[in-house]
Amino acid sequence: MAQEIEIEFKNLLTQQEYHRLLSQIPFPAYSDTQTNYYFETKDLALQQLGCALRIREKNGFYRLTLKEPHAQGLLETHDFITKEEAEACFRGKMVEKPETSAQLHELGISLSSLSYFGSLITERREVQKEDILLVLDYSTYNGTSDYELELEATSTKNGLAKFNELLTSYRIPKRDTPNKIKRFFSTLNTM
Repeated sequence: MAQEIEIEFKNLLTQQEYHRLLSQIPFPAYSDTQTNYYFETKDLALQQLGCALRIREKNGFYRLTLKEPHAQGLLETHDFITKEEAEACFRGKMVEKPETSAQLHELGISLSSLSYFGSLITERREVQKEDILLVLDYSTYNGTSDYELELEATSTKNGLAKFNELLTSYRIPKRDTPNKIKRFFSTLNTM
């Protein structure tokens, strides 16, 4: 099955903190652009279950991902889709894919109940350091923007230790950091 456990730690940054990390950690000079397209039911059933559904477009490739809570982080279920299938989803005709459709069915979510809510564009830079991946994001959505540091790790204990060490060494306060889809939906409520 096309699934993985994602163990990550996130912290929102100020613009100044973002540029300091960009200049002091060997991130690539240029970012990669990715666009997340978010789907939900009218009554926000996925959010009520702690789940999220998106299509991510990066470098001309599209991937449908369902994120679900998991004891070690998030369980991600993936299916690759074509551009044409993605465009059908945007128009309200969700496509049946083997992995994500099976998981949605287990959650009691029908494909016909899902609607497209909008997109979030991220300029992303990544650097691998030992057994962790550092990610620096600048995202824009619904007339707002934010900066974020992410650390992806293979274990919670090691990841948390390295994340806290990183924040301390760069004098960045730990901030409550909802995931991107929650930040996206919170701006819909204020529009």
